[in-house]
Amino acid sequence: MRSTVSEKMGGRLNGERIVLGITGGIAAYKCAELTRRLKQAGAEVRVVMTHSAERFITPTTLQALSGHPVRTSLWDEAAEAAMSHIEMARWASKVLVAPASADFMARLAAGQADDLLSTLCLATTAPISLAPAMNHAMWSNAATQANAAVLAARGIRLLGPGSGEQACGEVGDGRMLEPEQLVAALINVTGHWSGQRILITAGPTYEDIDPVRFIGNRSSGKMGFAIAAAAAEQGADVLLVAGPVTLPTPPGVRRLDVRSAAQMLEAVLAHLKGVDAFIAAAAVADYRAKQFSNRKIKKTESDPQLELERTIDILATVSAHPDRPLRVLGFAAETERLEEYALKKLHGKNLDAIAANDVSSEGIGFECDSNAMTVFTADSRIDIAKAPKADVARRLLDILRETGRQ
Repeated sequence: MRSTVSEKMGGRLNGERIVLGITGGIAAYKCAELTRRLKQAGAEVRVVMTHSAERFITPTTLQALSGHPVRTSLWDEAAEAAMSHIEMARWASKVLVAPASADFMARLAAGQADDLLSTLCLATTAPISLAPAMNHAMWSNAATQANAAVLAARGIRLLGPGSGEQACGEVGDGRMLEPEQLVAALINVTGHWSGQRILITAGPTYEDIDPVRFIGNRSSGKMGFAIAAAAAEQGADVLLVAGPVTLPTPPGVRRLDVRSAAQMLEAVLAHLKGVDAFIAAAAVADYRAKQFSNRKIKKTESDPQLELERTIDILATVSAHPDRPLRVLGFAAETERLEEYALKKLHGKNLDAIAANDVSSEGIGFECDSNAMTVFTADSRIDIAKAPKADVARRLLDILRETGRQ
C-alpha cells in the first residue's frame, strides 16, 4: 500500500522549495522519513532546526537526507553569508513546521522572533503549515487552543494533530500526522476538498422537559469533530453545528453551538445553500416533550405521565431540500441487524452513503477514541476496521468524495 501511495505522490512537488522546520518533540524522529518523502515527491528541501530539536535527531542525519546543510542558529556566520534568514524566507515556496510544539505555536502566535525558525516564519510570504505534536492535555489546554485559533485566523494551516497512543503512554489527540499524510496534505493528494464547503453536525441534542430535565441521545461528539478536523486539514471550508459537548473547536473550523434538534435544523438550513457535502454525525434526539414546563416538575408518589412527540428529521429534511448538497452522508448507531437498518435508512432518506456502527460492541462508539464502521452506498459495502476516530474520519472522507450524484 505504501509503495502505491508513494507512486501517486512521485513528482507532485516538482519545483517546490520547502523549508522544513523542526522543533523539540519526540515526533522529530519522524522527520528523517518526512524529508525523504518530500524529496521523493520532487521537492527541494532545506531544514531548519531549533536547539531543542537537536536533542531528538541530529542535523547530520537531515543534512544527508536533504542534501543541504541544516540551519540551527541565527548566529551561524558562515551560513548567514550563504543564505540569511531573509534569503531563506524568500527562497521558500512552502514552509512546513513538523513537529510544531506547544511552545513554538505560542511564540509564533505572539509574534516572537527569538530564533531562526520563528524569525523565518515571520519574514516569509510563503504559505505556512504546522503539524502540531504534543501530549493530549497540552493540546486541549485553553491556551494552546487559543494559539491555534489565532494562527488559523492568520492563514496558517494546521495539519492535525492525529489521535492515538502517545509517547507518554496516554491516548488522545496530539500525535503528529504521519510523514505520508503530511506530504499528501502539501501536494493535495488528499485535497479534493480544497475550496469545497462541508456542513457537519456533531454531538447530541437536548430536548428540555423542564428547566432541570431533558431527553437526549448519548454522544460525545468526537466522531463528528474528527471529521470536521480532517475536512479542514484537507482544505475544505468547514462549518460545524455542534450540540452540547465540551470538545475544543478543531483548527480552521467555524462552529455554531446549539442545544435542541429544532435549533440544529434552523442552523443547518440557514447555511445549506452552496454547500458541497452534508455530514450528519449528530445523535439527534428522536423525541421531545410535547409540553415544556417552565417550572421543575416535582416528584410525587404517582408515576408521571410524559407525552412525547417526534422531532423533525434533520437528515431527511436536508436530503429532500431544493438546496440539497451533491453528497449527503448519514450515520446509523445500531445494536442489532446493522445492515438491514442501515440500508433502510440509506434508501428511505435518499442518502448517498451511510456509516453504520454497532454501538453495543466494546471499545468503539460512544465516548471512545476509536471506532469501526461499515459504510453502505447504493452499490457498495465498505468495512472500516477499528482505528482512532481521526483515521476513521479520513477514510470516511475518502469514501464520500468518491460517492455522490454527478
